[in-house]
Amino acid sequence: MGVLGKLAIAAVALGASGAGAGWMLSAPVRLDAATLAAAAPGDAERGRRIFFAGGCSSCHARPGAEGDDRFALAGGRELKTPFGTFVVPNISQHPQDGIGGWSAADFANAMMRGVSPSGEHFYPAFPYASYARMNPADVGDLYAFLKTTPSIEGRTADHALDFPFNVRRGIGLWKRLHLDASPVVALAADAPEPVKLGRYLVEGPGHCGECHTRRGFDGGTDRALWLAGAPAAEGGGTVPNITPGAALATWSEDDIVAYLETGFTPEFDVVGGAMADVQKNMAELTPEDRAAIAAYLKAVPPHGGGG
Repeated sequence: MGVLGKLAIAAVALGASGAGAGWMLSAPVRLDAATLAAAAPGDAERGRRIFFAGGCSSCHARPGAEGDDRFALAGGRELKTPFGTFVVPNISQHPQDGIGGWSAADFANAMMRGVSPSGEHFYPAFPYASYARMNPADVGDLYAFLKTTPSIEGRTADHALDFPFNVRRGIGLWKRLHLDASPVVALAADAPEPVKLGRYLVEGPGHCGECHTRRGFDGGTDRALWLAGAPAAEGGGTVPNITPGAALATWSEDDIVAYLETGFTPEFDVVGGAMADVQKNMAELTPEDRAAIAAYLKAVPPHGGGG
């Protein structure tokens, strides 16, 4: 065999080995047994708190839903992004069209690893990159609470994404880069407990960084610009900088607490846009939770400017 033939065979072999390595690296990774045990079905009342901290109804319920309608989680909302259109799924207790047939392990793997019961990657429009930082027991409590919500018939449409974003397997490589359960902001061991709780609520179930932090070309959040504002994922406009280096520099912790509870800024403006739903969720938390969020937002590294 000539030199060219040998080179061709070597190129094919390298390509095949590279493809095999990529296939292995992109494989879904599920939670270990100890974490799954910690995420066993928990307390529904505690789960109600996590439901609002996570803003589940803001995406999965009908826009503008009030009262018990906030727990009708039929999905269907379309999120138009540069990657294509994502359709929010039905997460009601319907056994076929929703997640009523999911086990607690299925739910925990979806929340903390972005893996479906069938073993496929979920797209990170579902903010599991933040939920990966959650306490597994809180995930178990949320599962218990969702079991108390209604079953609603109706499977939602598929996402409408262009190539290569429609190749789910590639999300496994994205996770290798961006799925990190470690805290974003390092705190001293003797940091006040409210600041530690606020970090958990903001970085984990609250997933505030998903909107308030700039993203790179591949859609991963830029930790170096944590909470420093970003272009809105849908439509025009920007999501504001909520670090102490921007508008919040003049807000006290009490101002932030009042805003989260009532929707009024220190200047007596009223919350609007997508933040209106977030504020309604925050109003359902305990006063201690809102104070913790405020304490954390005043403790994060400051960044100047807007989104």
